[in-house]
Amino acid sequence: MLFLLLLCIVMGGFGFLGLIRTHGEGLFLWTTLGASLLAVLILSGFFMLQPNQAAAITLFGDYRGTDRSTGLRWVWPWMARKKVSVRAVNFISDRIKVNDLRGNPIEIAAQIVWRVVDTAQALFDVDDYKEFVKVQVEAAIRTVGSRYPYDDFEHKEITLRGNHDEVGVELRKELIARLAVAGITIDECGFTHLAYATEIAGAMLRRQQAQAVVAARRTLVDGAVGMVEMALDALSEKNVVHLDDERRAAMVSNLMVVLCGERDTQPVVNTGTLYT
Repeated sequence: MLFLLLLCIVMGGFGFLGLIRTHGEGLFLWTTLGASLLAVLILSGFFMLQPNQAAAITLFGDYRGTDRSTGLRWVWPWMARKKVSVRAVNFISDRIKVNDLRGNPIEIAAQIVWRVVDTAQALFDVDDYKEFVKVQVEAAIRTVGSRYPYDDFEHKEITLRGNHDEVGVELRKELIARLAVAGITIDECGFTHLAYATEIAGAMLRRQQAQAVVAARRTLVDGAVGMVEMALDALSEKNVVHLDDERRAAMVSNLMVVLCGERDTQPVVNTGTLYT
């Protein structure tokens, strides 16, 4: 068609020169008009497609197909073409407030990489596919955020803060299911912001600190009990000293104070016998 366009231009120029020489002879006039009209008709059918760009072709409102070939393209002038980018789009959602599984208000924002895979669905199945993506991303974040607790110090549940990969996979599945009607897929997604809401952040921080202290104390006590048990067993096996139940209990008490105390202990030297 480009070659035909150039041929029409040459014929139009030849006819125009003939009109000048013959002062408006009919053959040259019709040649010039026909070549000019054909050139305009052909020229109106050209369009350009860049890499990762597609054009949906319609004929009098009827979808006829999608052209994905890059470069200079041509269709019949009465066919409408609408270009759609199929490049990957990086989208960061706004921070939204969601109640987690335990009812705690938290703030979440996510980063989504999406792209169009079906131009017909993106153009004709939804009104505005870009706005559709924004709305569905917010709805998916709210849905996934309410399925899991924010945190769990006992590490028995999947949490938003401690299991980013698992929750990210869940969010991607939710988004793919929601955006399939628009011919859009999700390449990557993940949370960019995750925190307790400001109205409970202070209380939750104190709660986390208390739970951390309890967990640390539990670990410390478990370790101290093991050390005391090991010390008593070693004394008995090597016959270093034989203790009755009362002295054994006193020794256990002293060792637990030494091992679990927050401050350094001051030793008391007994100059008498063990039982005085």
